[in-house]
Amino acid sequence: MFSIPWQSPKRGNSWRRRLTANIASRAQRWARKRQGSDHRRVTLLANRTYILPTGLGFVFALVTFAILLGAMNYNNNMAFVLTFTLVGLGLVSMHQCQRNLVGLELQFAGAEPVFAGQSAIFRVVVRNPSKSSRHQLQLYCGELRSDTCDLAPGESRVLTLALPTRKRGYVHLERFGVRTTFPFEIFRAWAWLHMDLRALVYPHPASHAPPPPPSIASQGHRQHDERGEEDFAGLRKFHAGDPPKHIAWKAYARSGELLSKQFAGADTSSQWFDVNDAAAADIEARLSIVVRWILEADRKRSDYGLRTGGQEFPPAHGEKHQHECLKALALFGDGQDHA
Repeated sequence: MFSIPWQSPKRGNSWRRRLTANIASRAQRWARKRQGSDHRRVTLLANRTYILPTGLGFVFALVTFAILLGAMNYNNNMAFVLTFTLVGLGLVSMHQCQRNLVGLELQFAGAEPVFAGQSAIFRVVVRNPSKSSRHQLQLYCGELRSDTCDLAPGESRVLTLALPTRKRGYVHLERFGVRTTFPFEIFRAWAWLHMDLRALVYPHPASHAPPPPPSIASQGHRQHDERGEEDFAGLRKFHAGDPPKHIAWKAYARSGELLSKQFAGADTSSQWFDVNDAAAADIEARLSIVVRWILEADRKRSDYGLRTGGQEFPPAHGEKHQHECLKALALFGDGQDHA
């Protein structure tokens, strides 16, 4: 006699997960080799849309086969009718499931920069150019899932995938998929897309940063036409963040357009931030401190410049300047990408 060694359910589930992951990885490599890289806008064709039964589909097939055996054994005509009806239902479901994806247009809609530790949000526009509705559409990447949506003829929706980040640099979304289980969830149709998307990840800002050393604070002053408050210089279009007291309410009452008063003649000081002057031994900690300095200066709408050793950004302020400085810090050093 011999005995079969006992295996715990946990170890058995782990083995099945590894086997499933290995099969999925091989299939994805095969699809990448077969399809190649995709552009930022893709129309799904039938030759790149795959379909397989779901777990429910296998149960459906097993029950149908059992009914067929019973019908043959007892020569029951009604059982035969039920069997053929279920088979026809399965074939129609398979056709409709794949057809639900074929012809869809998917286009990358961008990914905003985030700080390390946040999730990079990749936006993908899914458009239905056909005259028939599409149902239960979902984007996925590994364990990541988007919302499920339905699309009317000619309708488009923006679906998002939130990819966690840990390090500064670029985070890549090399491959993602779109899938559906419509209409009866007994088949799953999907398509892989290889757009090689990426999002910029800024260094994580320090929670508590020491003030910038006096050595990098410039004592020079210059006029700033936007933030001065001495001499009225005219009107300009309102920008988000302008003080309410600068809004030209009389002009708004006349024209209905929101304008802000512009002044000139005020002196403003500027600061220089240098990565090498941050009080920390670790480079990542120094970058985090400089990021905090930049965020605080920009919050106060103060001019600041940045030196990273190889790059120099003259003093300025605003969203564009902040992005350029934070991008330089994100790619500081070897500038390698982080997946």
